[in-house]
Amino acid sequence: MDRAFTNKFRLRKYHFSMFVENTLREGERRGCIEVICGSMFSGKTEELIRRLKRARIAKLKVEIFKPEVDSRYDESDVVSHDSNAIHSTAVPNSGAILLLANQVDVVGIDEVQFFDDQLIYVCNILADRGIRVICAGLDMDYSGRPFGVMPGLMAVAEYVTKVHAICVDCGHIANHSYRMVADEKLVMLGETDTYQALCRDCFKKKSRLSR
Repeated sequence: MDRAFTNKFRLRKYHFSMFVENTLREGERRGCIEVICGSMFSGKTEELIRRLKRARIAKLKVEIFKPEVDSRYDESDVVSHDSNAIHSTAVPNSGAILLLANQVDVVGIDEVQFFDDQLIYVCNILADRGIRVICAGLDMDYSGRPFGVMPGLMAVAEYVTKVHAICVDCGHIANHSYRMVADEKLVMLGETDTYQALCRDCFKKKSRLSR
């Protein structure tokens, strides 16, 4: 077997293992951190819910958390823009996750950009305990800058998935969340009446016009 074929086989095996949840042998427990990131309306929460539901199908114990500040759709449930929902626990800070995540196999955390800086520490502790930690959140704020703990969380994660929306102006791939109202607060909850998904070029054009 030549070296090129061997390397190609190893690469395919590696990519396959990234997307198979239950790859461990019976009795084996390894923790990891997975990050799902992207702009608004890109399907981050949809993908988070999909992975958590699959974990439950596999008869794993799952706990889901979200920040108390995010009550747009529901006080407790994690809800996507397409109204796909899963029950969760709203917590005031990342430390509360450590207190509540007992005897679980998988922990899901939505809207991670709204959590405090200790979230990275919390996720590492959980993963070191053998827990699969799946996080979802915005990678950039409304001005196009890295958002909160997300850059650090992506750095320590084993797996990072970047999802994309569609630019509402030109139809290309969108990776920016453009704020349509004149407000410079970093945290401002909103939907399609407040934000638009835009590509790099359209975001630059609209940002210049709004100055």
